[in-house]
Amino acid sequence: MQEHSFRILVINPGSTSTKIGVFDNERSILEKTIRHDAEALQVYKKIIDQYEFRKQTILETLDHEGINISKLDAVCGRGGLLRPIEGGTYAVNEAMLQDLRRGYSGQHASNLGGILAHEIASALNIPAFIVDPVVVDELDPIARVSGFSLIERRSIFHALNQKAVARRVAKQMGKTYEEVNFIVAHMGGGITVGAHKCGRVIDVNNGLDGEGPFSPERAGTVPAGDLVSLCFSGEYYREEVMRMLVGGGGLVGYLGTNDAVKVEKMIENGDEKAKLIYSAMAYQVAKEIGAASAVLAGKVDAIILTGGLAYGKQFVKEIADRVQWIADVIVQPGENELQALAEGALRVLRGEEEAKIYPQAVKTTV
Repeated sequence: MQEHSFRILVINPGSTSTKIGVFDNERSILEKTIRHDAEALQVYKKIIDQYEFRKQTILETLDHEGINISKLDAVCGRGGLLRPIEGGTYAVNEAMLQDLRRGYSGQHASNLGGILAHEIASALNIPAFIVDPVVVDELDPIARVSGFSLIERRSIFHALNQKAVARRVAKQMGKTYEEVNFIVAHMGGGITVGAHKCGRVIDVNNGLDGEGPFSPERAGTVPAGDLVSLCFSGEYYREEVMRMLVGGGGLVGYLGTNDAVKVEKMIENGDEKAKLIYSAMAYQVAKEIGAASAVLAGKVDAIILTGGLAYGKQFVKEIADRVQWIADVIVQPGENELQALAEGALRVLRGEEEAKIYPQAVKTTV
């Protein structure tokens, strides 16, 4: 019996580009990065005002590529900075659109994903979805306790890619995502390490602005007392400190670049400082994986290394050498976000799971 084919348009907006893809089931038939001229975007005071411009650009690109949008079965956008929600595929509804438009948890280009999906889908009378936004929050209550009563730990991480690769690896093992315990390390411009227990990410570092391993451009966890002293030294404004931590931290702060390929070339040319810093980043990722194994009480079916840094063989080897005693290390390089969005929509279209309704409140107060 021939499998029913679903055609899905996926949309992943970035600050100066919009990535789109068209999938027939899991098979990609088009993937395109639409670059936006900086001057064209400057006329919009807020990111959210760009949606009509970006929508028209997407539709023109699809037409140019010979894609008949009337054959689409669904449109799926990258989820934005919404309220904390459980992982999964969500139908775009009015409550979600309102939170995306006002930037409930902040202004970011990804907020356009759900809006663009809705705008295109509604004109075609087909469903619009988002999948696993960065605000996915499935933390156990004990994981929320920071040790400082005025600050609670938050779940902000690479949920889309982490959950997508976890599902794929589980399937390769002949199991469902809900049947396994994984540690997934997404390693890109930011690094997040999640403890996945039976389909839920029960603990993960906030890789956005200040937890976990340092990364190519983020400082990660730094000594709190020294940071407080720096902040009150009178030498820096708040914005300067934040830029040093996020964007100017990690490899950028030490080596002046966030390009891992350049760092590897520096190491090949005998740069001892570059070698130390690069190894220290791998060392910190391994430490975070070790901590996640304690969260899972040592019951770990696999450790998955993913993201752009997972292409670096030496970097991966340094991590694996320290953690492979915990469980087998599986390398899934890259992000494949368009594929992940398509797979999320496809699970709903096939009836494998039901689309979730936004918002599904997550209790976050300790």
